[in-house]
Amino acid sequence: MTEPLNGDLAARVVVDAQCLPWTASPSGAVWRRRLHHVGAPESGQVTSIVRYERGSAFPVHEHPDGEEILVLEGVFSDEHGDWPAGTYLLNPEGFRHAPFSREGCLLFVKLRQFPGRDRRHVAIDTRTMPWTTAKGRDLKRLYSQEGYSDRMDLERWRAGTTPGERAYPLGVELLVLQGSFEDEHGRYGAHTWLRLPPRSRHAPRTAAGCELYVKEGGFPYLRPG
Repeated sequence: MTEPLNGDLAARVVVDAQCLPWTASPSGAVWRRRLHHVGAPESGQVTSIVRYERGSAFPVHEHPDGEEILVLEGVFSDEHGDWPAGTYLLNPEGFRHAPFSREGCLLFVKLRQFPGRDRRHVAIDTRTMPWTTAKGRDLKRLYSQEGYSDRMDLERWRAGTTPGERAYPLGVELLVLQGSFEDEHGRYGAHTWLRLPPRSRHAPRTAAGCELYVKEGGFPYLRPG
């Protein structure tokens, strides 16, 4: 076991990933900026920004409790396909692959946070999905499934948007993909990760516009640390 990183699930957590150093993975050519980690060094629950160097690869492996990937830059690949920037993947329990990147890529990755063998495998090119409008913001639904509390979306707030107070009864995780937004606590730029505990509220706004990854209802699957 290693010392938990942002393992207090009752705490409001904000991490600017661009200020973190890159640390090496066992492969030597894949690097990560860990935002959250609870458990064993290479087999705990982890939320990270991950960078594959050109020509880097991992041997075939399984993903106990599942894996979630959002491709931020470049092309991520495995034996199941090539996944360019904008691809969203949910690999459930029992999924096996040998990932690699020919030219290099940047990913947002969550490991061991998706228990349940009946979860759907998801592979979506979000660039081809239409935006829908809900409650004053543009939305792309990435994942929801009956029997599970977690729901993942992309949200786009246009310049000058003030969504009003937002409440998160089951907690929320946000990753700023592009642009920035503010709330009463501060300002959050690209690759800032926020985790707000259940029953949190805030009043966000954006001057220039932003695009976000938003995950609600994931706290029941997180281990405290």
